This record gives sequence, C-alpha cells and structure tokens, in this order.
Amino acid sequence: MDSREVKISDSVDYSVSSKPRTKLTNSEVVITSLLAGAIAGALAKTTIAPLDRTKINFQISRVPYSAGKALQFLKETYIKDGFFALWRGNTATLARIIPYAAINFTAHEQWKRILKLDQNTKENRDSHMRRFLSGSLAGVTSQSLTYPLDLARARMAVTAKDEYSTLRQVFVKIWIEEGPRTFYRGYVPTILGVIPYAGVSFFTYDTLKNSYKDYYGAFPTNPMISLVFGAVAGALGQTSSYPLDIVRRRMQTSRPKANMPKKTIIQTLIKIYREEGIIGGFFKGLSMNWVKGPIAVGISFATYDRIKEFLRDIAFKVDIV
Repeated sequence: MDSREVKISDSVDYSVSSKPRTKLTNSEVVITSLLAGAIAGALAKTTIAPLDRTKINFQISRVPYSAGKALQFLKETYIKDGFFALWRGNTATLARIIPYAAINFTAHEQWKRILKLDQNTKENRDSHMRRFLSGSLAGVTSQSLTYPLDLARARMAVTAKDEYSTLRQVFVKIWIEEGPRTFYRGYVPTILGVIPYAGVSFFTYDTLKNSYKDYYGAFPTNPMISLVFGAVAGALGQTSSYPLDIVRRRMQTSRPKANMPKKTIIQTLIKIYREEGIIGGFFKGLSMNWVKGPIAVGISFATYDRIKEFLRDIAFKVDIV
C-alpha cells in the first residue's frame, strides 16, 4: 500500500491528491466554518467572561453604572466567592456560544452564497445592502436556534450558586416553576437587536477586509490587522443594538409575581425610561461594552479567519477517494 494512503474501510479511504483542487465543496465549506466558528466563539467569550458577568448584573439592576462600581463588583465577587466565581455562568455561556458562533459564521457564509456575495465581482463588493442583509440573517438564524441557552446563561450570571448550580438545573427549574415558554422570554427584543448588531458587525468587517484587499491586493496575513478590523466591527455593532440588549436582559431575568402578567417589550421600555432615564437606563454599561465588545469580536473574527484558512488549506490537499 502507498505510504501516503490511509485505509478507513474496505470501501472508503483518504489519500493525498497529487493535484490540489481549486475549489472546496459546499459540505467542506460548512464543516470548516462550523469548526472555526466554534473555536473562535469559545476563545473570545472565555477571555471576556468576567466583564460579561459584570455587565449583565448592572443591566438588570437600578444601580447607576460606573467604572469604579464595576471594579468594585469584580473585587467583591473575588473576595466573597473566589477567583473562579468571576467566570460563573461561563459554562452556560460556552454551551451556548460554541453552537451559536459555529452556526453564526456558517450561516453568514451560506447567506452570502445565497445572495451571490461569494462571487468576486465589483457589483457584489459594492452591494452594501446585501452585505448588511447577509450578516443580519446570519444573526437571526443563530440566535433563534440557541436562544434558550442564552437565557440560561443570563440566569446563572445573576443568581447565587446555590440557586442554580448547573446548567441542567436551570432548565429543569425553569420548566417546572415557570413553564417552557419562559425559555423564549425576551426573544423578540433579542431578534430586533441582533438584526443591527450582526448586520453592522459583519458588514463593517467585510467592508474593511474588501477595502484592504482593493488597496493592497490581498487580505492581511498579520492577525493584528484582523483583530483591529474585528474590534471596530464589534464596537459599532454593540452600540447599534445596546438598548435592546438591556431590554432582553431585563425580560430574561425577571420573575413575574403570582397572578401578575409578564411585562411586554413596550412595558419594559417604559419602566426603564421612567425609573432610570435614557442614558442611565438604555445605555447602562455601554462603556464596558466598548472595552469587552471589541476585544471579543476582534478575537472572534481574527481567530475564525485564521482557523478557517488552516482547515481549508488541509481540505484543498486531502481528497475523499
């Protein structure tokens, strides 16, 4: 047997092709996107998990946000519950972000293919609306499929450890005490928020990449450039959707009293406005998002591009015979 050939079964084996292919199959595009997206999402979210937990706690409370109070929250959490408490809820975050990021990046590539943005023509590069639309549709797709995990993560981030000790316990207690419909509480403001967030993020990143390629003739090999492009995309995306992020967190973590109807989006908006005002209510913690958001999105985009290129380089050289 040829030393380059590895038998998998009597009928299927993998071997190195003598002539590299020039195009991946759509199945290979999907698989490499899923893997790269999952790794990118996990790395990005784990990096900023303590800041994420701090932000959520301020979002759902009436306490005015400030950098000093955010640092105080981190300090008190560390003293009271220990270092790893700063990552409380991160297991739930990873359980959500791994499938979310995998689906998000993969859906974006597939929507670009459907909208014919994968064809490298000047008309497609200049199609800003379709570029924005492909990002928004990717966000809606991934958010819809993973929303219950997002709600569980929010609950774990704002409760004591003895109330929800595991992700499984979150789902069981919510199902028994509040009903299965609770898993999609806050879904509408989430989708309304993800449309500008995902649309602006993907649009900005792709636009910066295309502008760089038009000017220099190739995509940058320096990962720091990808990181900066992703950071800019993250900052703009976070800012465009932040008020709706506040609303969804309030709805996700609220627990209606007996015989009291659940608050609607409009009621939640009015309550926040009356009690906390526009800036103090709808943009509470945004300055922290300008720190953690660009870091997370920058890491996510840069990691995704590098791992995707690595996996697809392997796929180009290995054929299923």
